[in-house]
Amino acid sequence: MSVWLPSAPCTPGACVEPAPAAAAVPRAVLRLAAVVVLLLAGIALSPLGGRIPAEWVGRWCRAIVRAIGVRVRRTGPAAPAGGLLLVANHVSWLDIPLLTAVRPARMLAKTEIRQWPVAGALAARGGALFIERDRLRALPGTVARIAGSLREGAAVAAFPEGSTWCGRAHGRFHRAVFQAALDAGAPVQPVRLRYTQDGGTAGTAAAFVGEDTLLASLWRVARTRGLIAEVETLPVIPPGTHADRRSLARAAQPVAPEPAWTHEALLSA
Repeated sequence: MSVWLPSAPCTPGACVEPAPAAAAVPRAVLRLAAVVVLLLAGIALSPLGGRIPAEWVGRWCRAIVRAIGVRVRRTGPAAPAGGLLLVANHVSWLDIPLLTAVRPARMLAKTEIRQWPVAGALAARGGALFIERDRLRALPGTVARIAGSLREGAAVAAFPEGSTWCGRAHGRFHRAVFQAALDAGAPVQPVRLRYTQDGGTAGTAAAFVGEDTLLASLWRVARTRGLIAEVETLPVIPPGTHADRRSLARAAQPVAPEPAWTHEALLSA
């Protein structure tokens, strides 16, 4: 088994609850259309690359999230300049524009994302670092590529849980990506992502888990009323403060992993 393989037990049937308040179908369709327009605009402008100001990229990412009806609440310090490893817990496809809005970065992504309509092309043109999760032999090369980007002063964004979780349960951070930060002498910025409805407890409407399809998840989010994405940037972990990737991964974990996960415990939460 590869260290990149997903291990989350979350599934749509077991974890994802129906939204208590649903937007009308015409409004949901308009939301999806707005997202597609924004994504196509991003693809059209992607050849400009680094000539696009980071502030504009952040605004565009936030616009995608808001276009589908999700409000954003951000707290915590700003991400520093220079080489930086951004890490966050993983719940939804929404995590990608939210993390990019914290600071534009090269996204560490599974190779399957290349095949996603529209978003796959955008990820490739945006400089995503694609990984083959089922090839353990590819791991040293992937770590070296990440470290190289960090040494060049780029930000690299990753979701070290290795898979999406439903937002009420959370996985443990895999250690491999943190070796790149150690090798490059780069700081690590943890980010905590949480989805609620009308500011209440963590919900599962935004989750993109298990055999869920991207289209089904998009439609569920577009139909959910009062969905809020909470983005909390935590203090930067400076280089040299942790001797190995195990302790660095533990320190960077923004949400405690589940000690023992069961369907019954999750559904009763």
